[in-house]
Amino acid sequence: MIAEYPPQLLAEVKAKTAGCQLTGFTPGQGPINPDLMLVGEAPGRHEEKVNIPFSGASGQELMGFIESIGYSRSTVYITSVVRQRPYSIKKVKDKKTGELIEKHPNRTPTKKEVLAFAPLFDWELATVKPRLIVPLGNTALQRLLGRNANIGELHGQLLHQKIQQANANHDGYQMSPTKYWIMPMYHPAAVLYARRLEPTIKDDWQKLGREIKILKK
Repeated sequence: MIAEYPPQLLAEVKAKTAGCQLTGFTPGQGPINPDLMLVGEAPGRHEEKVNIPFSGASGQELMGFIESIGYSRSTVYITSVVRQRPYSIKKVKDKKTGELIEKHPNRTPTKKEVLAFAPLFDWELATVKPRLIVPLGNTALQRLLGRNANIGELHGQLLHQKIQQANANHDGYQMSPTKYWIMPMYHPAAVLYARRLEPTIKDDWQKLGREIKILKK
């Protein structure tokens, strides 16, 4: 399933992010009622082009991790807390011509942008109804558990608690009425930039594989 978000929520997000440096739109994808809902930060350049979440270099790492515990792209739901690619504007000198050119590299989404997309994610979570939410990295983790949550402290831990959801006015957060099963994981891009974390990340995924089997009983 490719998520078909309610038009009124899409219109609200568009209005709230007007003027923000965001481009494209990559919807969440995957089955309803999956064992796992993988939640990233935001689409990157490759995801923006092909409209498939986690389809770039970090996505290849992620597929390796989920396949190691018996899952595949078709059996998990994949989304992000921000559905558009955040970019910055940088002036750099062209190596061939020496002229200044403008580039739009990826950047971390702002708290304002994450909040603007919060109603979309809340709708997605309520619609998909996963058995276990897997936030990948700090941005996704803090969207769920608040700004003091840290992936370095919580990675690989099975949690059962309430999460942040958009309040009635969609201008802040409130805690959900129900608890969710959550297992934070390092973002797969961490392997690309810090190979020393690879053994830890692999161990975390194996632990996740064991925990989901217990939750399914």
